[in-house]
Amino acid sequence: MNAFPLHLMRHGAPQLAGRLLGHLDAPPEAEGIALCVDRARHLDFARVVTSDLARARTPGAAIAAERDVELGVDPRWRELHFGDWEGANPARLPAEDIARFWDDPDGFPPPGGESWTDLCNRIGDGLAALGEPVLVVCHAGAIRAALSVLCGFDARRGWAVDLPYGAVLSLRIWPEGPSGQITGLIA
Repeated sequence: MNAFPLHLMRHGAPQLAGRLLGHLDAPPEAEGIALCVDRARHLDFARVVTSDLARARTPGAAIAAERDVELGVDPRWRELHFGDWEGANPARLPAEDIARFWDDPDGFPPPGGESWTDLCNRIGDGLAALGEPVLVVCHAGAIRAALSVLCGFDARRGWAVDLPYGAVLSLRIWPEGPSGQITGLIA
């Protein structure tokens, strides 16, 4: 199969921005939706796939409607599940615990939450379902996991990629690998 473009867009700002939202379904802010729609106007894609969480699904639906393309909703594109930390402000968590997690998310996943490997496996399954030029509207953790699956990034390298709300990471991917090549970043 030939390579195709994949655009990974982080959702716009949600209500409760700055917290570890994970699988919580925080609604998106209107400005965040508008930013995502505007950024998508300059991208080449044949369909839109989103996480099932409203902060990604709502802007994805607006983009698909504006471009008159198919919209698919896939829960595999959800953010990392933060377990007991869901909804927490990371600055209020025990500093040692959060530092260990950022340093080694497999060895020290959030209590009751998902490991980095589990997230990467889930995102790998989501990537395997793609096969044409596509825009995926999802979450920062999901994008970093895609970098791990497609480009071999470990978690620490993934954290080094700044992905503000509305960021778009573009790649060329070869699905049979799967493998990818970063072709652009709009932050």
